[in-house]
Amino acid sequence: MKISTWNVNGIRAREAQILDWLERETPDVLCLQEIKASPADVPPRLGNLPAYWHYWHGHKGYSGVGMYLARATFPARPAFGHPAFDVENRVVTIELGDVTLASIYAPNGNRDYPAKLRFFADLDDWVAGAHAAGRKLILCGDLNIARTPMDVHPKLRKPTDIGQTPEEQAVLERLLGHGLVDLGRKFDPLNDRLFTWWAPWRNLRERNIGWRLDYVLVSEPLAPRALACGAEREFGTSDHGPVTAHFSDPLFPVSVSVSVSVNVPVPVPVPVSVSEKPPSPQLSLFDDPPRRR
Repeated sequence: MKISTWNVNGIRAREAQILDWLERETPDVLCLQEIKASPADVPPRLGNLPAYWHYWHGHKGYSGVGMYLARATFPARPAFGHPAFDVENRVVTIELGDVTLASIYAPNGNRDYPAKLRFFADLDDWVAGAHAAGRKLILCGDLNIARTPMDVHPKLRKPTDIGQTPEEQAVLERLLGHGLVDLGRKFDPLNDRLFTWWAPWRNLRERNIGWRLDYVLVSEPLAPRALACGAEREFGTSDHGPVTAHFSDPLFPVSVSVSVSVNVPVPVPVPVSVSEKPPSPQLSLFDDPPRRR
């Protein structure tokens, strides 16, 4: 089984690249973040793929998540849902058997840092509840926190910048404490150039001067079935790169039959992103005005 996640920073701008990723990589699951489009605004080609179920959860110009599920892996269309705390189109989930899969786009926090902390407090409660109930979790997406100083290029490390403060890193560690494994670090624990987001100027992406903000987190019982997890710096024009995890076998009970949710639109996913957020102090090292939101 192959699961990809990608902050596309605008699904309409990345339409061709999403189609390219699906054709080239044929993932069983593709989670998208920052689609910045309502279901009605998603390009029609992204919703007319015979090989995939799709779902969009967004509104024009801001936030938004989506998900593609391969029909060969999921014969019946799963029911898509959202946790009660999701009030900004930031989380979409499916539940099959005892496994919950989520595509998550956390707030950046530059515009409203307390709101970011509230989002993570609610996410933490949701994850803790699922863990206590014995559910296995697969959490994919842009969490907008660099887990440790090693997850930011040395030239950009500044613990007072939002996204790498000790407070935020503690929040992420608390989330991981609910029996979750960071697959990126599981397979590449010492790599201090393992990044997934690069500011879109001064050739930072080509020079690999970035942050690691995108994750695949899985419950401990699923982690031994993971074979690899890596990021693609050279694919797409989003400011994020796709992250893909490979597993030795399907993680979902495909025989489970689930009904379609009543208000289920049809979406698509793929490449990297940056978007709606206000100017960020995190790249004060450079003269150019920060653009990440």
